[in-house]
Amino acid sequence: GPVADAFNAAFQFPNTFRRLFAEGAFNAAFVPLFAKEIETHGTEGAKRFSEEVFGVLFTALLALTIAMEFAMPLIVRYLVAPGFADTPGKFETTVTLATIMFPYLICMSLGAMMAGMLNSLRRYFAAAVAPVFLNIILIGVLGYAWYNGLDAHDVGFGLSWGVLAAGVVQLAIVWVAVRHAGISIGFRRPKMTPSVKRLLILALPAAITGGITQINQLIGTAIASAQDSAVSSLAYADRIYQLPLGVVGVAVAIVLLPELSRALKSGNLIEAANLQNRSVEFTLFMTLPAAAALWVMSEPIVRLVYER
Repeated sequence: GPVADAFNAAFQFPNTFRRLFAEGAFNAAFVPLFAKEIETHGTEGAKRFSEEVFGVLFTALLALTIAMEFAMPLIVRYLVAPGFADTPGKFETTVTLATIMFPYLICMSLGAMMAGMLNSLRRYFAAAVAPVFLNIILIGVLGYAWYNGLDAHDVGFGLSWGVLAAGVVQLAIVWVAVRHAGISIGFRRPKMTPSVKRLLILALPAAITGGITQINQLIGTAIASAQDSAVSSLAYADRIYQLPLGVVGVAVAIVLLPELSRALKSGNLIEAANLQNRSVEFTLFMTLPAAAALWVMSEPIVRLVYER
């Protein structure tokens, strides 16, 4: 329905930034540098580096969020869902939901940084468990809405606030875990130190390559907004293909990146090549059958997951 379209379009915008910067380019650059700091300067060096990055990242995210909040009507009209502009109620709902959910980007970006720190310290549990709370909270919102017979409009707003609440919970989980790991991050005045500059230089190529997929998805949502329910259909299809990607691809990358960084830092090229080759083999072994199944059995899978 129109509220589902509005919610999915609104959620797509902060999600695009999250996938591009928080979980993609940023982590690809931050984790190796953080692991290098641990190996070279110990916990204190890693703490100093993480505080420098935290200060710059938080300030940049806060400025971006404030700018996006004020510009959200224009962004939705011309970028996210131009097809909604001709449907007044749908357009206003999308703008409001996007305004509610966009601060989720701050929580997830800072959370991704701290999750990368935990992975570098070989503490995987908190970083792996934290994302589950998004699903738990959204399921809780839907259960509450079903039990109380809320209408679609209220459900959409409840889910939007649930997304923001889930971001806060996820950030709190990894923040506590980082403290328990022995690193207490304090806020430093944003400053472009050599380490931060190197981080940005390394993140740029990853942002360009990773941005292709995310920009394509944003364009797809914008095109789909011209047709009723097309945005929701696109979002639901995206969730199905994200399942094997998240279970296999992301899990392998989380474990591989810190270990590969350590091997390269120590000059052990044989171990680095072995880690990379085994990871590629395992990923192909798991994802090729999944891709074939999604291609051949797409209709039964959609019926099983979504049909009532």
